[in-house]
Amino acid sequence: MRPRPPADGRLSVGLDIGGTKIAAGVADAEGRVVDRVPAVPSPSDQATILKAVSVLVDGLRSRNPGVAAVGVGAAGLVNWPEGRIRTAPNTAYHDLPLRQLLQESTGLPAVVENDANAACWAEYRSGNSAADMAFITVGTGVGGGLVLADRLFRGRTGIATEIGHMIVDPHGTERCGCGTIGCLEPLASGRALGRYGSAAAAAEPGGALAALADASGRVTGEAVSAAARAGDPAARAQLERLGQWLGIGVATLVNLFDVELVVIGGGVAEAGELLLEPVRASFARHVTAAAHRDLPAVVPARLGPEAGWIGAALLALDHEKEGPPGAE
Repeated sequence: MRPRPPADGRLSVGLDIGGTKIAAGVADAEGRVVDRVPAVPSPSDQATILKAVSVLVDGLRSRNPGVAAVGVGAAGLVNWPEGRIRTAPNTAYHDLPLRQLLQESTGLPAVVENDANAACWAEYRSGNSAADMAFITVGTGVGGGLVLADRLFRGRTGIATEIGHMIVDPHGTERCGCGTIGCLEPLASGRALGRYGSAAAAAEPGGALAALADASGRVTGEAVSAAARAGDPAARAQLERLGQWLGIGVATLVNLFDVELVVIGGGVAEAGELLLEPVRASFARHVTAAAHRDLPAVVPARLGPEAGWIGAALLALDHEKEGPPGAE
């Protein structure tokens, strides 16, 4: 897209470093997108990923000379405010001091935040009026963040709100990628939806889901969602199953933090009400004292896949203007 003038002159480059791709753009202090570039594949080794980030930042700065800061949302465990990535999924790097390296290479103030926290901050800043908000992203995995009293909650070292690793089924059979049995992620993620769809396809060889299976009988979560939107009852049943587990996760968050709003994002959430309706129903069944409290709304995210880099850009401008944004 062609860069456009910002509202107040303050600009930041934001990057979202995921397991498969890096998205990047420039936003102003209100979170308005000023510029963006096509996503690039995310390298797995440290040297190559640093080179890719450098190329993206340099290109965006050359097109937007008012850039004053750089923010990164990165998948994995990220120490705050140090900006050191302890470990990240689908990568070969560990203990990466990314914030320090960014500041040295760009000469700009930088922040590095967990990608789900960055997306949470973007959704919070996008016009939601709630001072206390939970954000859950449902994609290949399950992540999320919390805003409490208008501040992003990070915990002691920045690795709080690993929502996908809440234990919701300790006597189950599905082992999470973290090694634990009972986490929400293997029950309510895109991978889980694919697993549910594959089992349903095997149980009904003549059904619509079976027609979507590959040679090994595997059905992807994306295919299940597409079939559900097309009206297939078996596919809709799998989304409902996923929504029931996700509703238990929402109930746990509300029981703990009594938030005003719950926002659901991520690729799986693109199924819309086919997912959100069973989430709300399950949430209402499992939350404490449902008949004696006002339940928060459960709504879809507004910003889609750009939330991560937009939130990172906003956090970088917060840092540039006021010093490191406060963490509880």
